[in-house]
Amino acid sequence: MKKIIGFVFVLMLVGSCKSVSKYNEQIARLHPIKDLHADIDKVYGQLQKNHPKLYQYTPKEVLDFKFDSLKKSITTPINSREFYKKLAPVVANVRQGHISVGSASKQFTNKERKKLKKQKFEFYDLEFGYLNNALWVLKTKGEDSTLIGSEVVKIDHENINDLIDVYKTRFASDGYNKTLHNRLVGNAFSTLYFKDKGYLDSLNVTFKLKDSLFSRTLKRVEKEKKKDSIATDSLKSIAKIKLTASEKKQNRKVAKQNRRFKRIHGFINKHDGYTRNFQFLEDSTVAYMKIKSFSNGNYRKFYKESFKTIDSLQTKNLIIDLRDNGGGRIAEIDFLYAYLTTQNYKLIEESEVNSRLPYFNYLMGNTTPFILKASSVILSPLIIAQNLIKTKKKDQKIYYKLRFSKEKEPNPLNYKGNLYVLINGNSFSASSLLSTHLKATKRAVFVGEETGGAYNGCVAGIYKIYQVPNSKLKIRMGLMQIETPFKQDPDGYGVKPDVEIVPLIDDRKLHKDPELNWVLHAIKTDANLKETTSKI
Repeated sequence: MKKIIGFVFVLMLVGSCKSVSKYNEQIARLHPIKDLHADIDKVYGQLQKNHPKLYQYTPKEVLDFKFDSLKKSITTPINSREFYKKLAPVVANVRQGHISVGSASKQFTNKERKKLKKQKFEFYDLEFGYLNNALWVLKTKGEDSTLIGSEVVKIDHENINDLIDVYKTRFASDGYNKTLHNRLVGNAFSTLYFKDKGYLDSLNVTFKLKDSLFSRTLKRVEKEKKKDSIATDSLKSIAKIKLTASEKKQNRKVAKQNRRFKRIHGFINKHDGYTRNFQFLEDSTVAYMKIKSFSNGNYRKFYKESFKTIDSLQTKNLIIDLRDNGGGRIAEIDFLYAYLTTQNYKLIEESEVNSRLPYFNYLMGNTTPFILKASSVILSPLIIAQNLIKTKKKDQKIYYKLRFSKEKEPNPLNYKGNLYVLINGNSFSASSLLSTHLKATKRAVFVGEETGGAYNGCVAGIYKIYQVPNSKLKIRMGLMQIETPFKQDPDGYGVKPDVEIVPLIDDRKLHKDPELNWVLHAIKTDANLKETTSKI
């Protein structure tokens, strides 16, 4: 039996290596013009088939022209990466931020991946921001902190502003606003550069700091091994410290508490930080809740415990920071909003879809893993029945009823004090939906800049990832129109702040937070005014 298992494992390994090699050869070779034209037709056909609001921001005749012009522009064979550079800007013309085109990147064998795990690319240690129409190094995960605060001028002799202008054409916000472009092109610059250039071993980067130009060659280097505080040879001479039963019990208790804290706050190992943070600023009258996304961790316990504390301390001011929150689970914003409203509410309307079987369509995509697809086929009678029950046809359109479209009551511990919300161009998707509710009901004061996600909703919910056959590029698209009961005119813009504040690079260099500082000043001013008034 062991020999059989070993033989099967070797066959799988050889098959995997051949598959990787075949894929790499296919994306690197020059594709015939007719194959690229076929891929363009496949992409547009999938969008027309699956996307319920394809022409919300760009009329059909305009998109038809864009895709037709793309086909006419390809007059010579090109590889998959060059094809991505032509296709992505055309797809971005749909102006739906949840649609994205992936670049074709080299795949690696298991042996190569193991080797890569022992290495790091120094370029990826840098965290960028796009401020004052320039790209800056705001943080670094590496040991070299001398680059923090420097402006990136060139990468391998390419002007950074030229790269930025190109990258902005390869993704879209929801509708017509531009704030998402400025925020995302900075925060995701490393990813955008990788999609553009692919796997690299080194980069020559020119920086500018205090009017001085200097260059660094950033390389792929071996990760430093963790050094033991005590030499191995000396360990033999040191007897292990024996813990008492009570000490062991206490250690287990502390470890359990740490695990619980990480689970509730959504610990992100890659960034050594948390998705959700809650604290009081200065005193218990001002609470601050930073939510980086609505994605991981036990959000229910986090909000239950946070608002229980707020209620018990009778906190008068709450600041919710949604800056750079790209969205996530609708279930989480539904749960959070119940603590922020004093009225019955319906989070979203019934969702427009293009099929009576949206979930089955999602599960049977050509990129769905074989095991999941096989399981879906087995369970198809249940999935199809559930889809048919949840969908209905109205005015020649199909709607799917998510549980969030039911009317709900506020949480008994709902917060009734002053509410401030910090937003920026990277406040997208679910964070924009939450902001729409708070803005429409005049529940909060918004500070920052217009959200990248649209006020009137987005096409998201569940996603289909389709891979075209020849170039192997993948396109991701939402399958459900997610809208709140509130609308604004004109369509295609985000939630706009009551107080517009756009941070500058000098603020970041001096570790200032102008948006948060404005709120704290407003709270203090209001408190002083009330105190003065009460004495008159």
